[in-house]
This record gives sequence, C-alpha cells and structure tokens, in this order.
Amino acid sequence: MLDKKVTELLNVQVNKEFYSAYLYLDFANYFHEIGLDGFANWYDVQAQEERDHAMLMRTYLHNNGEKVTFDAIDRPDIALENPMDPLKAALNHEQYVTSLINGIYKAANDVNDFRTMQFLDWFVKEQGEEEKNAEDLIRKYELFGSDPKGLYALNQELQSRVYAAPSLVI
Repeated sequence: MLDKKVTELLNVQVNKEFYSAYLYLDFANYFHEIGLDGFANWYDVQAQEERDHAMLMRTYLHNNGEKVTFDAIDRPDIALENPMDPLKAALNHEQYVTSLINGIYKAANDVNDFRTMQFLDWFVKEQGEEEKNAEDLIRKYELFGSDPKGLYALNQELQSRVYAAPSLVI
C-alpha cells in the first residue's frame, strides 16, 4: 500500500492528465477551425500522450492496491484569439504539470517511497521533454509564423507527427 498523501496526489494527477488531454483537444479544434491541420495534428497527438499518462498512473495505483477516483473534467476556458494563444497556454500548462509531478515526487521522497519515486522518474524526464517541445513550437512560430511560406512549411512539419505510445514498464 502506498502512503495516503501520495495516493491522493496520484489520483489528482490522473484527473489532471485527463484534463490535459481535453485541453489539447480544444487546441486541436481551434487549429482545425482556422485551417492549420498540421498544428491540429500536433495537439491531437499531444492529447493521446496525456491520456496515456493518466492511464499509466491509473495502472500504477491499481498495481499497488489503491482505489482510483475520477473527478469531473473541467471545460477548457482559455480564450484563443490567434495561433500563439494555444502555444503559450500549452507551455504554461506543461510548467504547471511539471510542478504537480515534482510535488508528488517530493511527497514520495518524504516517506521514503522509492518505488513511486522510481515510477515518477519517467514522468520527470517526460515533463522536461514536454516543456522543451512547447518552447520549440513557440520559437518556430515566432520565426516562421508571419511568413505564409514559412507557416505552410511549419504546418507541414507538424502534420507529420505520429503518436508513439510510452514504453514505461509499471
């Protein structure tokens, strides 16, 4: 059995990861609506990743004999007025998720829960990648987004992103 606080934080995180998927689907919808299908694809793939993060945490809780609780998923309420809005919101969101993962890691460390810390090591690394990807997308949009040919090329690049399921053993 896991520590009560660690279990609670992991359960909250399951729900936060599902919210992340919902948020990124909202961003994908926005990009579909404005005709940037490559950007939409990028966020569709991102949503799949977030869903799998939730499922990995759910499985970890089950494998440790803990109950999983689901809360209602809030509706994303970010005003999207231009293509930079979802890009910046995604970076802010990933930084927030990083802080949540770090909080769970600290709680596990405080009770010498080395198994959970080892499980979370993958998520700590993943969050570094998530933040870098979000920063890179902002940087690329700043460089190429105002030029129609550059925006077209960036959109095509993002269209080629495919989903790859995580290879975390839990």
